[in-house]
Amino acid sequence: MTRTLVSLATPDASAFAKTLKTALDARHAAGKAPPSHLELLNLLARAAGLRNFATLKAQTPPAAPQPVATLAAAALEPETAFSAMATPAGSANRPLASRRLVARNETRAPVELATLSPTARKTLMQFDAAGRLVRLPNKLSVQQLAMWTLWTRFAVRRKYSEREVNAVISAHHTFGDHATLRRELVNMKLLGRQSDCSEYWKEPQRPAPDVQQFLQAWRARLH
Repeated sequence: MTRTLVSLATPDASAFAKTLKTALDARHAAGKAPPSHLELLNLLARAAGLRNFATLKAQTPPAAPQPVATLAAAALEPETAFSAMATPAGSANRPLASRRLVARNETRAPVELATLSPTARKTLMQFDAAGRLVRLPNKLSVQQLAMWTLWTRFAVRRKYSEREVNAVISAHHTFGDHATLRRELVNMKLLGRQSDCSEYWKEPQRPAPDVQQFLQAWRARLH
């Protein structure tokens, strides 16, 4: 029986390693045995920001093995590896839904990370593979650029309660501080609100060209 190959990528190896170490340390402190093969796969998937290995496997379409040259190039240039993986070989033999996904990736304009500002490149490192913010950046410019990704998660011309705003923000970050993120969105005028906080809405903004370029690069990395 042919084994299904499941790929795993992360925009921030350091955050990935820290999350995995924390999970392993917690197991050890609880006196648990070393993880089984499946348990380790689940730990790896969670460190990448996913629910479990089954979630990772479900979102990975079957693909033919990549040519050796492609793999070598990815190893030499990890920042560009995600671009090479967007349209793997063998797409003609995939189910229709998978072929449509590849077609969408092929029509998306490639983002050259070298053209991004240092701030934009650093901001990309604050997100996991699912596009969730994994920490509140200390540097203000990085923090404010990251806020734009949360702004994209809200619908235009819709009124939100504070509870609904918290739910949207909580779904797209991993460190459990929706109150701070909500406040920063309001401070940046990305969200508007009534004075009594009874109602929130997405402010109609036009991101500056550098913000648009960052958002394009961020979306390209989403799994």
